[in-house]
Amino acid sequence: MIYWEDVTPGTTFTTAARTISKEEIIEFASEYDAQPFHLDEEAAKSSILGGLCASGWHSCAIAMRLVYDRFHINAATQGSPGITECRWKKPLYAGETVKIKVTCIDARPSKSRPAMGLTNWTWEMINAKGDTIMTIESWLMMGRRPDGAAPVEAI
Repeated sequence: MIYWEDVTPGTTFTTAARTISKEEIIEFASEYDAQPFHLDEEAAKSSILGGLCASGWHSCAIAMRLVYDRFHINAATQGSPGITECRWKKPLYAGETVKIKVTCIDARPSKSRPAMGLTNWTWEMINAKGDTIMTIESWLMMGRRPDGAAPVEAI
């Protein structure tokens, strides 16, 4: 288990890669963001985006899944008080493969909850060409290491 004490500013990890399909873009958009450039290839080609692309909110959901699978599943996470900033830098097009580079930029103990620490992270969604698709900055609440629990050697 990764506890707050195991994370220091500068801690970095990268998630697995994931390829985004046309079908999942359309399915997500149909339910949550039904704009033409997320639903219809022809409409998307003539839009400012130039092709079928994922909703920004879909990009966030994909990023969360990738980060969960790489980090949260093995960490004493306790939720987040919120996202400081989210920027959609480039469209995430159907067929693109992305991964998330995550870096801790701050860590501090909670003032009101001694069993918890807070970590501040930047997330960068990067496609196979190295282009930044999206950036996020957010805080994560993490449990403190209980007595007797061994430190993690590497994240």
